[in-house]
Amino acid sequence: MSDTPDWLHLMAEIVGTKGFTRMEDEMQPWLTDWRGRYTGKALALISPASTAEVAELVKVADAHSVALVPQGGNSGMVGGATPDSEGLSVLVSLRRMNKIRDISADDQLAICDAGVILQNLHEALDDHGQRFPLTLGGKGSATIGGLVSTNAGGTQVLRHGTMRALVAGLEAVLPDGSIYNGLAPLKKDNRGYDLKQLLVGGEGTLGIVTAATLKTVPALIDRSVAWAGVSSPQAAYRLFQFLNTRGSQSLEGFEIIPKSCLDAVLTHIPDTRSPLEQSAAWNVLIEVVRDQPDAIDPRISIENLLAEAIDKELLEDAVIAANEAQAEAFWKIRDSISEAERANGPALQHDISVPVARMADFITDAGSKIEASFPGTAVAAFGHMGDGNVHFHVKAPSEITGASEAAEWMSRCSETISPMVHDLVIASNGSISAEHGIGQSKRDELGRLSGDARIMALRAIKTAIDPKNIMNPGKLVPLASSTSAS
Repeated sequence: MSDTPDWLHLMAEIVGTKGFTRMEDEMQPWLTDWRGRYTGKALALISPASTAEVAELVKVADAHSVALVPQGGNSGMVGGATPDSEGLSVLVSLRRMNKIRDISADDQLAICDAGVILQNLHEALDDHGQRFPLTLGGKGSATIGGLVSTNAGGTQVLRHGTMRALVAGLEAVLPDGSIYNGLAPLKKDNRGYDLKQLLVGGEGTLGIVTAATLKTVPALIDRSVAWAGVSSPQAAYRLFQFLNTRGSQSLEGFEIIPKSCLDAVLTHIPDTRSPLEQSAAWNVLIEVVRDQPDAIDPRISIENLLAEAIDKELLEDAVIAANEAQAEAFWKIRDSISEAERANGPALQHDISVPVARMADFITDAGSKIEASFPGTAVAAFGHMGDGNVHFHVKAPSEITGASEAAEWMSRCSETISPMVHDLVIASNGSISAEHGIGQSKRDELGRLSGDARIMALRAIKTAIDPKNIMNPGKLVPLASSTSAS
């Protein structure tokens, strides 16, 4: 600590020995993002244990113009929680703030610290006959603060919406160290700008989220999960329209998966098997649920719906999970796609969204255009058909093998393939970020493709609330030099 700045001594005193380290081996796992694309440096890793400690830390940072990089589970996909390479910032981990403050089944609300892990919240709510209707593959490491800050989505957006719809109140520390006490779950509040909604999806650039009041729903009584084979994304969309029209109150999941992704899972993920005897060009994972006693038994509902869909020639084949273990096996395939794709070779991954009605055509049209423009590549597109979210992966040519060769291809093609993908997204009135955020990886593209009004507003809000630019600098907000569309 002999070479530690005086202000860093102050921060160390605030959190104590349990919450402060400058040891490289202790900091290293948190200095690289989950995908391994960004590695930064930090003066220290500080882990506050309370909102009061966060506030005191931010006051010191404000007084000395020190950059802070908030971090939850470090499971983000766009480098939004990774410090830059200069090593002048402080990494603020919220993982010690992991208390579930209150669960009210009667009010269908849960209040929890930012560091609560999503899976732990799921388990705690289950004991109260409730559930938090957002889940994703990284639920064992993703934290509530990170999910709020990135406006996370997941597989249940179709029925329940993103984090923006599920946050009833927030507590956060603003750039001057003041505490925004907004945990009260007010249904009506007309006091001007909604700071809560600025912080949701703000990626820590306007303040540090320290706690959230979340909306919960009754625990599931039962569910039925089915796997169907269809001929094309367009056929999948027609099936979705049919099911959503007939069973929108119980349809909670509708995922579209190409044969190539299924094959990758079956090859690389142990204990997985194809749900259908005959392989289909495209697959659909469907979940129908019941959380009210007077609702229709989901198995009866899905049996009737799929039988009618077959009569209408809306699908080629289907199987309904016989039990919960088989239902989990179906979902394991979907949740393992990203892991299987990584094992399958290098790929540029794009998290984008288009209007739901355009999703099928986007998958086929954009996929063929990319493959034609970049010979040897192969597009694997999968995602949430019900909300227009496409995970659009462009796989490297088969001759790209070694790690260094793959890294070089990724770096080179991210400057050619990704802009073309994003141009196609904008041409379809879509968004270059559906549920992962902007972070570092999409910041410049956001500047290139956004209209002047959006960029002006983003910069003005950031400057007004964080004039010293100490809150997660370099993330989300395009730099002044970025070129924006008119």
